[in-house]
Amino acid sequence: MTIVIFTHPSFLSHQSMPRYANMLKTGMEARGHQVVFWSPSARFYKLSKSSSIKKWMSYVDQYLIFPIEVRLKLRKEAPNTLFVFADQALGPWIPLVSNRKHIVHCHDFLALKSALGQIPENPTSSTGKLYQRYIRKGFSKGKNFISISQKTEQDLKQFHLGAIELSRVCYNGLSRTFNVLDPFESRASMSIKLSIDASQGYIMHIGGNQYYKNRKGVIAIYDQWRNISSHKLPLFLIGELPSEELLTKQQQSSYKEDIHFICNLEDNYINIAYSGAACLLFPSLDEGFGWPIIEAMASGSPVITVNKAPMNEVGGTAASYIEPMPTNTDRMKAWTTASATVVEALINQTDKNRISRIEKGIQHIQQFTMDYALDRIEEVYKELQ
Repeated sequence: MTIVIFTHPSFLSHQSMPRYANMLKTGMEARGHQVVFWSPSARFYKLSKSSSIKKWMSYVDQYLIFPIEVRLKLRKEAPNTLFVFADQALGPWIPLVSNRKHIVHCHDFLALKSALGQIPENPTSSTGKLYQRYIRKGFSKGKNFISISQKTEQDLKQFHLGAIELSRVCYNGLSRTFNVLDPFESRASMSIKLSIDASQGYIMHIGGNQYYKNRKGVIAIYDQWRNISSHKLPLFLIGELPSEELLTKQQQSSYKEDIHFICNLEDNYINIAYSGAACLLFPSLDEGFGWPIIEAMASGSPVITVNKAPMNEVGGTAASYIEPMPTNTDRMKAWTTASATVVEALINQTDKNRISRIEKGIQHIQQFTMDYALDRIEEVYKELQ
């Protein structure tokens, strides 16, 4: 099979999508297929040093110049070539091949939801709304789709403005290896690395400052847990530098000395961090998939996440669940108390139950291996041949 993968421009600061596209390319090549990338080159983009002007120049490269290049290339492509879009956000290019064999990978629709006013916590500018409308109009010309979760598939069917001929769910596979490491050795390593006493374990969260990662909710639950518990485990928030709002939340906490923002942690320490954690606390407001859930399970860490798709899809019966954070501030105390109770129960579980939970997690994540994911994606690609 000959496959052309449309990807985000390399000159933009995307990280996860290029990794996903490279995973597709490497995986399909390993299965005997011929694969090439098509993406815009930085022509107008590199003409300016101003970041604001570069943004608009990138649009010229992506949406004026690149479509011309694609139309010229299409003249030389065989009729049975499969055109793959690594992300539905590449929607403006989909009409270029909508009458040929194509498939679109869908990750999440959070930006579109925000633009439609469905997420008050994340308002969108007027130009952002126009851009999301442009993307939606484009991906609605697509007919064949792969979603990374059932929740993403549901969102696709809600937001697609046309007719969908084929829709499949293919869960993500772990992009790198995670192993169950000795928790005591892991805690010792983290203690040395961070100069923080992690010998008894710690509550862990990993993620950025995006509203849906809900780092504020993590701190709120942690505060309430400390109020009801005799344990004094620290909280490690691993990810980017905290926002001013998060720093304020930390300083307002009665346990601020035990709340630590861990930034720029090297990749080789992520597995260690998971394995040493008493639990991963992951109360996201929304996700496209929820990588940390399966990464933690693969590392032997119990997981507490939200009883909402796709988190409960990914966590299955191997995770412990709390309810989604309420939007009504009057209900926050009840939510943090109920959530803290779940944390306390997990921390107090017997060694036997902890080992059983870890084993259940290891079994559960077998459906999220890279080979399993790529085999399933290849099956869907072949459906279009």
